[in-house]
Amino acid sequence: MDVDGTAAVTSSRARALFSFPNPVNEVSARLVAAGVVLMCVLTIALDLRWATVVIAYGFVARVLSGPTLSPLGQFVTRVVTPRLGWRERPVAGPPKRFAQAIGVAFSVTALVLTGLGWWTAAEVVLGLLAIAALLESALGLCLGCKAFALLMRVGVVPEEVCERCNDIWATHGTPA
Repeated sequence: MDVDGTAAVTSSRARALFSFPNPVNEVSARLVAAGVVLMCVLTIALDLRWATVVIAYGFVARVLSGPTLSPLGQFVTRVVTPRLGWRERPVAGPPKRFAQAIGVAFSVTALVLTGLGWWTAAEVVLGLLAIAALLESALGLCLGCKAFALLMRVGVVPEEVCERCNDIWATHGTPA
């Protein structure tokens, strides 16, 4: 580190930029999921193959930084959620990040399939992603969060990864 602390400041900014919120406002998470549904449906219905890049970028950005680098995340957290005036509903961040990582797997798979010229296969993957996002947005059923909870129960994910999960789940009923 240099004398003026520039390296420490840069490191601190990088950590802040590449961090995921914990807790997460479930209202915003469900609205982002609704946006994903809309993007996937439009991509398939209008044959917008280029949009798989946008969808994949959004998931990668949200895994790396929550809403910070995600245009959809920014729009939802800065514009839509505040205007709704709904009460914030905090839920544990690590399961939501895990769910976003599953979204990365699906969206990048769709992007690769599109790049290889296998558009029908990419549409199937985008359709599955849209179904999962619809369950999250409409019903609050986060499949990635359920998988995270299962992985915690069987010991694959250590409890210290999400110590708040037990507290949050205890106050909001079943695991997210």
